[in-house]
Amino acid sequence: MKKLAVLICDRQSEALRMSVGLTLVDDIVDVFVLDVELEQTEENKLNLELMKEVDMNTYSNNAANKSMTYLPIEEIANKLVAYDHVLAY
Repeated sequence: MKKLAVLICDRQSEALRMSVGLTLVDDIVDVFVLDVELEQTEENKLNLELMKEVDMNTYSNNAANKSMTYLPIEEIANKLVAYDHVLAY
């Protein structure tokens, strides 16, 4: 089983959709929303609900993203070294 990290700054809905899709290969997928506030679109809300249902971890260094675990950027950087692949959007 691989550990995958998805870093999201731009193309939020596409990145969230792809993150949910990556769970189909039975790898561990964690999502990191960096610097920006996640747009409150219906598509994003649906993807976040799906992520919670499949126990995906979601992190952000922006405290405005209340549905995600807040981590300062230094802690995010330290976590990323444990992943097999890091995908940036």
